[in-house]
Amino acid sequence: MTAFTRELLIFLHLLGAIAWFGGMFFAYFCLRPAAAETLDPPKRLPLWAATFGRFLRYTAAAVVVIAVSGLAMLIETGFRTAPTGWLVMTALGLVMMLVFGYVYLALYPRLSTHCLASAWPAAAIVLNDMRRLVAINLVLALCTVAAAVFAR
Repeated sequence: MTAFTRELLIFLHLLGAIAWFGGMFFAYFCLRPAAAETLDPPKRLPLWAATFGRFLRYTAAAVVVIAVSGLAMLIETGFRTAPTGWLVMTALGLVMMLVFGYVYLALYPRLSTHCLASAWPAAAIVLNDMRRLVAINLVLALCTVAAAVFAR
């Protein structure tokens, strides 16, 4: 692998991680409290469905970029010679991807369906489940970054 290819993979990997982690941080700590303060459920829940519709598509692309670039760098280095932090990052990233997949493929469609049916209590329950999983992924993201930085 050339130096340019390696730097490009690192760039893409970081770009995907920034988009994913940054989006989760914004949604959890900025949009969620603002929406709860200013909007009633019939307005707030469709906002979340529309927001997640966009965010989850971009995140799916970011997840693919992160997985492909990370795997390419890991294979090039070799699993046996890879720094411990890379292996921890890989394991945490896989868990995060599973959580993301569940949110995107199972919970988000339910949220959308409930919002279209104006079933606000059911939509709120699903959104709360999504909120919990985003919180888990935020903690895992923090641990992943720590592994990347401190466990080389």
